[in-house]
Amino acid sequence: MTASYPNTRLRRTRATAWSRAMHRETVLTPANLIWPLFVTGGKGVEEPVASLPGVSRWSVDLIAARAKEAVALGIPCLALFPNTPLGHRSDDGAEALNPDNLMCRSIRAIRDACGSDIGVLTDVALDPYTAHGQDGLVDDAGYVLNDETVAVLVDQAVNQADAGADIIAPSDMMDGRVRAIRMALEMNGHTNVQIMAYAAKYASAFYGPFRDAVGSGGLLKGDKKSYQMDPANTEEALREVAFDIAEGADSVMVKPGLPYLDIVARVKARFEVPVFAYQVSGEYAMIEAAVAAGAGERDALVLETLLAFRRAGCSGVLTYHAAHAARLLNG
Repeated sequence: MTASYPNTRLRRTRATAWSRAMHRETVLTPANLIWPLFVTGGKGVEEPVASLPGVSRWSVDLIAARAKEAVALGIPCLALFPNTPLGHRSDDGAEALNPDNLMCRSIRAIRDACGSDIGVLTDVALDPYTAHGQDGLVDDAGYVLNDETVAVLVDQAVNQADAGADIIAPSDMMDGRVRAIRMALEMNGHTNVQIMAYAAKYASAFYGPFRDAVGSGGLLKGDKKSYQMDPANTEEALREVAFDIAEGADSVMVKPGLPYLDIVARVKARFEVPVFAYQVSGEYAMIEAAVAAGAGERDALVLETLLAFRRAGCSGVLTYHAAHAARLLNG
């Protein structure tokens, strides 16, 4: 294509609001949002998370109320994360297999409140349940064991599916866990339960507030670099995604979000599968800190960052700003 000024004036289509709307290439709606929620014990409990201004842990009964709110806002899916009490944590993370744990009770409460009007995505990893804060079982040297952990994750996934989960989201980054979970779901009659694999999850500095929210931050011994990805690597991310798709993932996730939009774009272009991203706790906290400092306006920052995910190729975004964004989008 050849073009020259003034025959071509690219500003013509930007001159009015109606024209900008008509030529807009990327659309963001509440249907593109997944709302992560933190669950805690008790009844009628709302515990603000100090490092995540505006985010709270909710007791099971209030999680059900948040689900009704999400349905009213047009948000199609909730992502649940439990803040397991210290007394229920152990080195082997056995509470993950309890059919009456916080996660399973929350799933059932949402089902009772909303039926099938909203999807429930559940995290599969052991860090909310272990006394050491790692995502899996560890040996005497502190190394996270792969195959032994996968065996526990399979039982955790089936436990959540039995409770009514719609999407199993393994965030542990163990090798081979997607295939093992898919086989177990099939064998246990959960053929329509989806797997959204945390396929490219990086060992990021942006996770700190999340670990506060689920109570694992102060417990973590060592780091997670032996299983989460090196932030320097791109080709390895594509290999991870390829494996998870081949093993039975219905969709894949990149985590964190904005610092890894190049990964999102490459995954979408290479595999043409549904790609999601997690706008993680540190990203949320940075926006809120900018707003508190007078360095930016919340509504504009929230919508622009979410639009960036869509432009990069995301089908949807897990974001703590989901309810706020949905209200803005609904006008």
